[in-house]
Amino acid sequence: MAIEIINTKNAPAPIGPYNQSVKAGNFLFVSGQIPLDPISMELVNKTVDEETHQVFKNILAILKEAGATLDNVVKVTVFLSDMSLFAQVNEIYGSYFTKNEPARECVAVKTLPKNVNVEISVTAYLD
Repeated sequence: MAIEIINTKNAPAPIGPYNQSVKAGNFLFVSGQIPLDPISMELVNKTVDEETHQVFKNILAILKEAGATLDNVVKVTVFLSDMSLFAQVNEIYGSYFTKNEPARECVAVKTLPKNVNVEISVTAYLD
């Protein structure tokens, strides 16, 4: 199985020893995205709504670089800083996935990178 690293300048550069995404066969594994602006590498975090939209902008840029869209996403993992944010994030999440919603889990964790409130990773199937 061929493995291909897929990165784009239209999403934040990794802040550690990893890539934005890895294509393995027909699957694309997108690393967890936090609300970093890809140009300034500054956090976009005035509100949890703003954070969530920026995370999706980053995911969309990576998917586009791989020739995919949200329609290709089969699995999503959502990490929250607190489960009290679930309804707010879930509402925004639902505005991005409007049909054939992927499998998903959502968990609250003690701390996320750079103390953000939202991190999301996705797995896409490329046919």
